[in-house]
Amino acid sequence: MVATAEIQQVKQRFGIIGNSTGLLRAVSRALQIAPTDLSVLITGESGTGKENFPQIIHANSARKHGRYIAVNCGAIPEGTVDSELFGHEKGSFTGALSDRKGYFEEADGGTIFLDEVGELPMTTQARLLRVLENGEFIKVGSSKVQKTNVRIIAATNVNMMEAIAEGRFREDLFYRLSTVPIELPPLRDRMDDILLLFRKFAADFAEKYHMPPIQLTEEAQKIMLSYRWPGNIRQLKNVTEQISIFETSREINAETLHSYLPAHDIERLPILNHSSNSKSIPLGNEREL
Repeated sequence: MVATAEIQQVKQRFGIIGNSTGLLRAVSRALQIAPTDLSVLITGESGTGKENFPQIIHANSARKHGRYIAVNCGAIPEGTVDSELFGHEKGSFTGALSDRKGYFEEADGGTIFLDEVGELPMTTQARLLRVLENGEFIKVGSSKVQKTNVRIIAATNVNMMEAIAEGRFREDLFYRLSTVPIELPPLRDRMDDILLLFRKFAADFAEKYHMPPIQLTEEAQKIMLSYRWPGNIRQLKNVTEQISIFETSREINAETLHSYLPAHDIERLPILNHSSNSKSIPLGNEREL
């Protein structure tokens, strides 16, 4: 078991806000498996903060003095992803004017984080499986087998069982990657954390833009807690920033908050009560972030 004090210390270091059971379980699990060299698959919806957990694992591992390289697999064009990950030889394709090291060679002795791993092409998945199985890879345009000593941490918001069933992801690679799974809960399952996150973001943007922090009326708080936040923490942060910038009043009522949420979601929210007695609850430190 990981001590509560250690979890709180890690949360503070990596800017993780909240005390929900699912979140604390994920932090605890990351700390428990950090000293090992096991591969890890982090799952969760987009915007849940998956990118923090590979850093927690790396920083608390024996590889912490080695390189940490984060790669967004979904942002690399299919035609160049093998070159980016495994490197290439000069002349191996048009534009290959010199030899190039790939991320797996650069990260030797350290950790590589493969975000959006579910977006990798099938041919690249086969190359990745070889690295996981025996630490070997071959540069594009080469026949020489090279060795690398890296820990692989991956993340995805894709339903991997569906991807496997549809032939978009290798089943053997999935089980190699997910030696230790860590699942991050969506924001809608972290009800106690929503207002904590809002207050933190409101304070941050108040400091950034040199203005008082926005506050929510009681009705606006009900709206915030009943909304499903499909974009999770990222969406909440974006909405808080937009309101901080565009609203002159620092007291935000339910109607104003509604106007910053997608129109197709409004019908799912509570009917507004236009009470003149709605009071805003100021930014406070009533709970530990």
